[in-house]
This record gives sequence, structure tokens and C-alpha cells, in this order.
Amino acid sequence: MNFKNLIASALLVTTGCVENTSANLGPNGLPYQRAYIIGQSDIGRIQFSMLDGINSIRRTRGLTTLNLNAKLNAAAATHARDMSVQNRAWHFGSDGSSPPERLLRVGYQGKLLGENISETFESELETLAAWMENPATRDVLLADSAEDIGFSWFQEASGKIWWTLVTGVPDQT
Repeated sequence: MNFKNLIASALLVTTGCVENTSANLGPNGLPYQRAYIIGQSDIGRIQFSMLDGINSIRRTRGLTTLNLNAKLNAAAATHARDMSVQNRAWHFGSDGSSPPERLLRVGYQGKLLGENISETFESELETLAAWMENPATRDVLLADSAEDIGFSWFQEASGKIWWTLVTGVPDQT
């Protein structure tokens, strides 16, 4: 075998070893969206994953940690489902309700500090990372006076997730 044939054979063999990454790309050149499917048994894990992520960030900045509040979770769950029904991520309910009104409806005796929402196919920690990149949503997570947090979502059959997070301060009276 001459030198040219040896080189051609080596190139042919090594070409077969290269990973075909284009198979994972869509027609726009971006990776296909992977599904993040949430099961009923994942509720506690996801809520505490978000809480732990936020509290880790707060601790590194010298802030107090937040407490998961069942009433705020209920308000967040209601709004997440409602955003799906409306097919838009925004802070008002289909009945015109605002975030403070939704907290009153679930019996939260405190003050709303902020609400973060998202429409995505991403996980809770990817969503947290996106919220931390935006000054307005980051401020909700890092509010000095925040003590309580509620976090929930609604996932459509397509895999799209509507996330809602609310922070508050309990009534001190």
C-alpha cells in the first residue's frame, strides 16, 4: 500500500469516529427543544429545588432565606393554569385579577412583594437562571424584606410549562 492510500484509509476511518451533531439541530440551526416532563410525584422535588436554588443565591448575598408558603403556592398554581387558558404570560387573570387580589383569595395575610412568570419548555432551574439575568425578575427573588415564597406551574400536553413565583412578607400583627 502506498503512502497516499494509507492516508486516505486513515482519514476514512477517523471520519467515521466524528459525532454527528447536526442530527440534533433543527432547521434554524438551533438544538431541538428537549422535553422536560413533570409528573405528579415531582411536585415537592421541584418546589424545593427552586426554593433551595433561590436560598443558595440569597445566602451568598447575605440575605435571609425564604420559606415555602402553601397559600402562596396555591395562588401561584391558580395563576399558572390561568395563563395557560389565556395562552399568554402576563400578570393579570382572565377575570381581571391582579397578583395582590389572588393572594387575598387564598387567604394570605401579608403583603405581596413581587411575581415572576414564565412561559417555557425549560426546567425550574433553567427558569431561575433566566430570572436572575433580568434585573426586574432578579429583584423579586432578592428583595431584602421577602420572607415567604410560593412557586407552582401548569404543564400543557405539548410540554410547555407556565411557571409562577410570588414573594411576600407575612402580616406582623
